[in-house]
Amino acid sequence: MNTTVRQRSALLAAAGTALVLSLTACQGDEDAGTTSAPSAEATVASSPTMSRTPVGKGTGTSGATEAGDSAGSAEGSADGSGGSGERADASAPLCKAGDAQVTADTQDGPPYTHIVLTARNSSGHSCRLTGFPHVQFLESHQQDAPAVPKSKPGAPVVLGAGAPAYALVKLSDGGTDEENEPVMAFSVTLEGDPTVIAVSAPGSGGIAVDPAKTLTGYWTHELRNGADDF
Repeated sequence: MNTTVRQRSALLAAAGTALVLSLTACQGDEDAGTTSAPSAEATVASSPTMSRTPVGKGTGTSGATEAGDSAGSAEGSADGSGGSGERADASAPLCKAGDAQVTADTQDGPPYTHIVLTARNSSGHSCRLTGFPHVQFLESHQQDAPAVPKSKPGAPVVLGAGAPAYALVKLSDGGTDEENEPVMAFSVTLEGDPTVIAVSAPGSGGIAVDPAKTLTGYWTHELRNGADDF
């Protein structure tokens, strides 16, 4: 009887030891599994193929922006606006008689009380048109048509090669009792150059001019309502 009890006690002790060893091994496996599996955040941080650069601020986007800025600066310099373009404007030489082709066209319908002068830069380089055209219509009236101050532009008129500028010129009030005289051609001089430019009057019959009523506007890049209404 005692032998049987001792054998059962030995078996229970052995079974208990085996159970403890088994549980310890399982716990070890779980700990090992937890340690060997990195978190998702750790994986992203350590992975060499992942980038932390925010979208839209990469090298490609920055390069495109810099290229666009460079192109914009080049265009600004070419058209005479902004940055170095302003310095180029200030250094552009005055337009001389040999630099500009001056023509005349009637404005509106009859009675033709105004003409528009066009000065087109034919020099092949940029030049500045300052002030207003000095216009004399008649040999018997050796005075320039007076300038209208309100038509003066706020910025210098710089013409690139082939570019035009305009000036409105008043001939008369359009009345039948005016002392109009027919004009087939007239003279124009540019500020800074005394050379006389002969300009043909528009139309086959020329234009009717009242020397006492003539006025001229300043050279501008375009005719402007209000400033060029006189």
